[in-house]
Amino acid sequence: MCIRDRDKGLCPYFLARHMMARANIVVYNYQYLLDPKIANLISKELVDDSVVVFDEAHNIDNVCIEVMTVAVNQDTLNKASSNLSKLATEVDKAKANDEQRLRDEFQTLLRGLSSGGNPTDAGVFANPVLPPDLLSEAIPGNIKKAQNFISVMRRVVHHLKDRMQVVSHQQETPLDFRHKLYKETGGAVGGVDARTLKFCSSLLGTLFRTLEVANIDEFTPIQLVADLATLVGTYTDGFVVIMEPIDERYPNVRNPVLQLCCNDAALAMKPVLEKFRSVIITSGTLSPLTFYEKILGIRPVVSKSLPMSLSRNCIHPVIITRGSDQVAISTKYEVRSDAAVVNNYAHLVIELSSVVPDGMVCFFTSYRYMEEIIAEWHKAKLLEKICANKILFIETADMLETSLALQNYRRACDSGRGAIFFSVARGKVAEGIDFDRHYGRCVVMLGVPYQYTESNVLKARLAYMRETHNISEGDFLTFDAIRQASQCLGRVVRSKADYGIMVLADQRYSRSDKRDKLPKWVQDAMEQSDLSLNASSDEALVITKKFLRDMAQPLKKEDQLGVSLWGPDHLLAHQGKRQKTTVEGAQPEEIM
Repeated sequence: MCIRDRDKGLCPYFLARHMMARANIVVYNYQYLLDPKIANLISKELVDDSVVVFDEAHNIDNVCIEVMTVAVNQDTLNKASSNLSKLATEVDKAKANDEQRLRDEFQTLLRGLSSGGNPTDAGVFANPVLPPDLLSEAIPGNIKKAQNFISVMRRVVHHLKDRMQVVSHQQETPLDFRHKLYKETGGAVGGVDARTLKFCSSLLGTLFRTLEVANIDEFTPIQLVADLATLVGTYTDGFVVIMEPIDERYPNVRNPVLQLCCNDAALAMKPVLEKFRSVIITSGTLSPLTFYEKILGIRPVVSKSLPMSLSRNCIHPVIITRGSDQVAISTKYEVRSDAAVVNNYAHLVIELSSVVPDGMVCFFTSYRYMEEIIAEWHKAKLLEKICANKILFIETADMLETSLALQNYRRACDSGRGAIFFSVARGKVAEGIDFDRHYGRCVVMLGVPYQYTESNVLKARLAYMRETHNISEGDFLTFDAIRQASQCLGRVVRSKADYGIMVLADQRYSRSDKRDKLPKWVQDAMEQSDLSLNASSDEALVITKKFLRDMAQPLKKEDQLGVSLWGPDHLLAHQGKRQKTTVEGAQPEEIM
């Protein structure tokens, strides 16, 4: 479509936006609906009667948090200063050519903004948040002129630069941050107050349109600063300002970062729930449901967990708590580097790779832990034994390398040689790659994939949920880890004719607080016996052999009819049953 539209002189992007108003079904990612900056441009014309379906929504709270969070570093602020200088130059040029036209157009757009219009509708820039009460407020007089607005933004950028000269972690509420900004930019004499901050993003978009800025990407740094100013000026609760001297991703390099962190996922969900009458949130790993109700701020009309309709037990989850030497296995920080644990994990992978045909996937808790384990296995020459059974491929942080590894992994499975793929929970592979059919006959989750608990951003969110939703740190961290593990397990079964064995290799999975948070379809498939809930690696090997032998038998279509497959007769019978139930449950006047 892109090539055909380009030949006709049409923009595929704006053509797709135009077609949305006439389409019956629109498919796009969460950001187009949850991110206010995008939703105000793309999704505002969707009718209220639209049925919104969030599929694969197990991480929807994280998406809500991300779209409402803004982070800037020193480089961002330096570029923002350059952006403001360029805008000031463009304003001077416009004044020299036609000052009256510039003043009239800017004031016209401001009047449209004050009346609730969207002055940037045709553009690519929108307010990061547009609550109804903000639309009714009058724009402060100190920023009604383009030059004055640029001057205010310069003071905001300068203040942010000063605040980033930190030598240790600092944390403030938006209210404290606004007070310091107001005081240090002049206080009662020209200080930048909350009312001024609220309109920074909208006014910047108005200035872009007035000056007819074409290369909008060049001004991304100042857009980030304006978004931060608008959010910090609008919200008091649900946010926290965090300043750190280093980036957590590069702890040995000084790179100050200032983040306005959103802790309340309900802020992004609220406009969607208020606008649309029918919102469906669904996922195969949406468990437990009560957690999502709290953190998303929703009161579901219907909340239901559906079982899987299978003609045979095509999945077999097994919890392995100890190795063949009866030493408990776990990725807990205290024991994860223990030689016995490292060796037991290696022998588990070796033994499984020797009996599982075709493809096998192993998930580690983090890139760092995977690198440490692989290095230890290489020193002990255990990696050679794994490679003797299957060709080994490893996920890396580089997407190009990982894509190439996945391509060759599939080729190895197709050739009959078999392959094993080492991946990371929370990585790209764990979230978006299917290992269906012979590409994934076994998935192994080595450890419990907890988040990095020393992150100050995570600590702030945990504190907010404890105070607001009465959710303890341990409960949320366990909930988050189990949903990530469940997502990894689901990679290997993608159809009703598919099958695979799922291994949870950590003694902590045998505890009820972990096991009960697994999806219902995993719990239903898990045999309630010591052999499946508390197995050693030797016992798991026996279970695996038997399961794969049973699954290797031919699957007849006749066995699936009426269970996992329906024919015309089954559909008619189901419709008759529903009609009968409806009539019996109706009131007399309804029947008449």
